[in-house]
Amino acid sequence: MGLSGMHTLPSSMRWFSKGDLGAFWALFADNLANLILIMGVCGFVFKMPPEVVYGHILPGLGMALLLGLLVYTYLARRLMVRYGRSKVTALPYGISTPILFVYLFGVIGPVYAMTGNARTAWQVGLAASFLGGLVEMAGSLAGPWLKKNLPRAGMLGTLAGIALVFIAAVPMAEVFEHPIIGLPCLVVVLVGLVAGIKLPAGLPAGLAAIVLGIAIGLCTGDSKISFDGIGFYPPVPVWSDLWSGLQAMLDNSWVFAVVIPAEIYNFIETMNNVESAEAAGDAYPVRTCQLVDGAGTLVGAVFGSAFPTTVFIGHPGYKRMGARTGYTLGVGVVVFLAALFGGLKFLHGLVPLAAVAPILVFIGLVMTAQAFWSTPKAHAMAVAVAMLPHVSNLLMVKWEALRTSMAGMMSEPLPELVSLTMQSAMLQQGAHVAGHAALSAGSILVGLLWGAATAFLVDRAWVKAALVLGSCGVLSMFGIIHGAKLEIGCGKLVWVYLGLALALMVVGLSERYGRAGLKESNPQAHR
Repeated sequence: MGLSGMHTLPSSMRWFSKGDLGAFWALFADNLANLILIMGVCGFVFKMPPEVVYGHILPGLGMALLLGLLVYTYLARRLMVRYGRSKVTALPYGISTPILFVYLFGVIGPVYAMTGNARTAWQVGLAASFLGGLVEMAGSLAGPWLKKNLPRAGMLGTLAGIALVFIAAVPMAEVFEHPIIGLPCLVVVLVGLVAGIKLPAGLPAGLAAIVLGIAIGLCTGDSKISFDGIGFYPPVPVWSDLWSGLQAMLDNSWVFAVVIPAEIYNFIETMNNVESAEAAGDAYPVRTCQLVDGAGTLVGAVFGSAFPTTVFIGHPGYKRMGARTGYTLGVGVVVFLAALFGGLKFLHGLVPLAAVAPILVFIGLVMTAQAFWSTPKAHAMAVAVAMLPHVSNLLMVKWEALRTSMAGMMSEPLPELVSLTMQSAMLQQGAHVAGHAALSAGSILVGLLWGAATAFLVDRAWVKAALVLGSCGVLSMFGIIHGAKLEIGCGKLVWVYLGLALALMVVGLSERYGRAGLKESNPQAHR
């Protein structure tokens, strides 16, 4: 279906709906939070000059987001034509939050610490992002096969884990940290989006929460109107910086060990999010989406962005809000213009995070609920198993944040979180650091595979379960899951996984052989 098909849409399939207004603010705020983090860490922690942060990184991200969101808007319009209905929601898209932290503190930060040169750190980040885009696109070769052969419980369950702990629980904490703004906005969201009660004048609940939050924020001083940073920052290609970054990355081969597993996570996250959209009623081609994500990341790197982009979690939540295609189109255009004219700082000051947090809580809850709604009832336990690694991931993130904060207040350095000294001390308090560290490393893959294995066991598909656990053993061998870094090793987990895989394979083959023998000896038994 070509672009000409857009002209055949009936008037009911309009570009914007009421639901797009609230969804726009939710998706925009999700990306804005990441952009603010990038501005703060790159500018103040890594000492990158304004011409790099505002002149290259933000315009590059603006280009990447505009490209991706335009494509996903187009794909949604194409689905409208194919289905002959207007109730199609475009896929949300933006900066992957987990991968953002990997690139900030796993690539750019270490390079800055080793060289003391902010520009070199940014250049290596560019090269890493460029490599990441290629890995994302390469993932499109395996994406459709994985989507077809893995149980939905594993794919949606691991997303539900992310949604519950990071998309819902963390913003919920923001609400209760700033209750004067957060709690009234939360009630508006619960009334309008959860209870389904129409607000006065048909105002979308998401938009109503944002407006209320800004109004309260202006009264309390949590919102401000500031034109600091306004200017003109056109996106320009940074070929020479990208080339310098590629050369520097070859001299720092450890960067590959950080980027490749992170991008495997990224293209699997895209696959899972596309599966989530299909479960909600909108079937997008997974290979196309993985190619778009990779292309968006490559374009961003060429224009100065050091951070990959991806299909976002949350499509079912946006769909339930009544969003169609206007919200993605709007976010793409607004973010690009804000990056072009330096308006991101203005918007960050105007919209309190506590006003947006309730919308993210709602999206996280919908994602969690959908994982159970859209899978067979017998696979509910598999969904729950797939969620568990993300709880461990949250614990590790918060424990490390606590350790870092304590280290800043003490004269003597604290041991690393995963050191034997720290593990022993925390185990005395009932905190199983070693176990949570293993479970959280590669959490999206761990959740996906264990959810799939559990679903196969429920279905008595012994051989398939064996293949999944065998895959866990191979991935553990290379440190892709359960490992602190990418390296080859045969630890206890590897051998346990392979042993379990062998045992289940024997059970499966024995059962299959036994059934064959039964049919031969008593052909009436299964009639």
